[in-house]
Amino acid sequence: MPHHLMNLRHVPDDEAEEIRDLFEAHEVRYYETPPSRWGISMGGFWVHDTEEAQRARTLLQDYQRQRMESQREAYEQRRSQGEGGGIWYMLRQKPVRTVAAVLSILVIAGLSLLPFIRIG
Repeated sequence: MPHHLMNLRHVPDDEAEEIRDLFEAHEVRYYETPPSRWGISMGGFWVHDTEEAQRARTLLQDYQRQRMESQREAYEQRRSQGEGGGIWYMLRQKPVRTVAAVLSILVIAGLSLLPFIRIG
């Protein structure tokens, strides 16, 4: 019976590649199914053996903890350098794009709510 190790939907390419490298370095006999374009199937990493699944899950837990810590450190470093993101950062970095996005959101929201608002 196959054991599902990890969903690949919304997983960045670099993370998926690091997990492949991790499994290959530890000789985990895995196979991979890609997520569908329309979001029907999730895709993921799989193994057939129960013992192999336990070993792979342990490796994945360690990897994900380390990745979370490194991503958090990178985020904190960017934030301390004034690159924290958010609307004010985007407004400073890409003002035209940000204003266009905000106006687009307002127009779409206005058109969506127009039938429910009584005018005059």
